[in-house]
Amino acid sequence: MRRRAPDDPLLDPTVPALLAKVGGYPQHHGGLGVVRSLGRAGVTVHAVVEDRFTPVALSRHLSRAFVRPTTGLERQDVLVAALLGIGRAVGAPCVPVPTDDEAAILLAEHAEALSECFLLPRVSPGLPRLLAGKASLHALCEELGVASPRTRAPVTRDELVDAGRELGFPVVLKNRDPWTRLRDPAVGGTTAVRDERGLLDRFAPGVLPPLLVQEYIPREWAEDWITHLYCGGGGEPRVAFTGLKLRSWPPHAGVTTRAVALTNPTLAKLAADLCRRIGYSGAADLDWRYDRRDERYKLVDFNPRTGAQFRLFENVDGVDVVRAMHLDLTGRDVPSGPQAEGRVFVAGQLDLPSVMAWLREERRLPPGLLPGPETERAWLSAEDPLPAAAETVRFLGAVARRVGRAVRAPGDARRV
Repeated sequence: MRRRAPDDPLLDPTVPALLAKVGGYPQHHGGLGVVRSLGRAGVTVHAVVEDRFTPVALSRHLSRAFVRPTTGLERQDVLVAALLGIGRAVGAPCVPVPTDDEAAILLAEHAEALSECFLLPRVSPGLPRLLAGKASLHALCEELGVASPRTRAPVTRDELVDAGRELGFPVVLKNRDPWTRLRDPAVGGTTAVRDERGLLDRFAPGVLPPLLVQEYIPREWAEDWITHLYCGGGGEPRVAFTGLKLRSWPPHAGVTTRAVALTNPTLAKLAADLCRRIGYSGAADLDWRYDRRDERYKLVDFNPRTGAQFRLFENVDGVDVVRAMHLDLTGRDVPSGPQAEGRVFVAGQLDLPSVMAWLREERRLPPGLLPGPETERAWLSAEDPLPAAAETVRFLGAVARRVGRAVRAPGDARRV
């Protein structure tokens, strides 16, 4: 079967797209992937950005950057009004592509008002919030009989201690709900804690911020898998992809830095059946952990939006999750060929510290260091070089600030 070239006239070029986001995260390679994927297919792409010098704003595939910095602390009616203002400025029905849970929830819960300007999946308004919430997702899994790690949502320090002792250390900490991770974060991101003292030291006495404590599946017994889907009406998958996460940063708990596309029919069926049962429509990024102790895939996260590493996956017709969304919402057929096997995704600068962590733990270099012919780089692109340059400047600036704080800290301590 011939693999369709990326620039084949498949998508409707008369319908623009908008990269939609809530909160400040200018160094996000997933957003750049959205702009490049649709732009290369001939679609006019606009983006919400924090400033004019974010990597996404400098992509040659972006038609217009709307500088609308947000924190997630704004009232939802304010955010809806801002999106409508952007949609009216675009001047044509537009496909919004959310890259964070908050934006996906906003689009679903205010679909009636936003449909003035945007083409939206027909999803139950409350479903994205339920899926993005860690505690509510676990409750749904228990109700549907979907395997997931044991989970607790403590409110007090006593309940926190009980959760740690019941689940056993180490445990994994997560922010419990979307929006609260921006307004009242319990942790900076998914965090593994090794013992009870480390757990208690993280939180002051009193009521805890919205927190989830999850069972840690030992990595010697585990494999980290991902499924990316786009589902049409009734939760029917238009495309469904599976892959294996090889490395992440921070190690074993953070952002994917290297992954490979591998066909896994068992996992694809699990994900597709779940989306059908709940009637989910839209893009989805699901994280699973395969537990060799009981030979089950356990659902860790269900992100009701485009995942940061979605460009790992294409089918043999050159269709990824974002292109499938645009095709479906513009009334076009989505080619349903099998996924392209063996593609590798690498998140450049974040993969270097993950390699160093692997080397320190395993005392050997990890496999697959050299890029292959099917390697998709998060940042580097010969035909679109400016985003990688902008990301390098921002990344080095962040490193310099962190080193500066570390150097100043001992002096500050001596002055106290």
